[in-house]
Amino acid sequence: MASSSIAVRELPLFPLPEVVLFPGRPLPLHIFEFRYRMMMNTILEYDRRFGVLMIDPISGEIAKVGCCAEIIHFERLPDDRMKVLTLGQQRFRLLEYVRQKPYRVGLVEWFEDLPPQENLQPKAEEVTTLLHDVVKLSAKLTDQKIELPENLPTQPIELSYWVASNLYGVASEQQALLEIDNTGERLQREADILATTRSNLAARTALKDAFN
Repeated sequence: MASSSIAVRELPLFPLPEVVLFPGRPLPLHIFEFRYRMMMNTILEYDRRFGVLMIDPISGEIAKVGCCAEIIHFERLPDDRMKVLTLGQQRFRLLEYVRQKPYRVGLVEWFEDLPPQENLQPKAEEVTTLLHDVVKLSAKLTDQKIELPENLPTQPIELSYWVASNLYGVASEQQALLEIDNTGERLQREADILATTRSNLAARTALKDAFN
């Protein structure tokens, strides 16, 4: 994959099982392990930034692509535990580990999506329509009130991150979406996922209506 930036820096790393952070998306954390309490205390005195990497639940391997998190609020608890609220910033590729203890620090390279070669607004609108359909069918199937937020992103890249971050229970798919450096490709993949989900929900809803 091509990179739009050659900026390289050392970054403290926080691997998490089945957690994938995206730019612009929040991630609350409860910090209790001693090594990560050390890390948080250190970065709070610096730039409040660290890298989040997904740990594969099956292989146990740590991903090589992650997202930088910035602490925007924190609360100290008894025994030096801490609650922090972070916000996703730039994505990065892990080039190498600088050290492993007491916590991992890596040499990382920032990267962004490639400049679009076409107008992505129609694709973003298609994804938004599919999203509304999925939510409507889910609400009907579960007899619950489910609504999308009023401030749902409209810009293609922001929408692609929002959708990806809300795909629950499919961390490996989220990781694949994080690694894509093409907004149009990410939106298309999300459109495919949502279209399949819509078809499955429509079939289940029709079956429910038939039995009722």
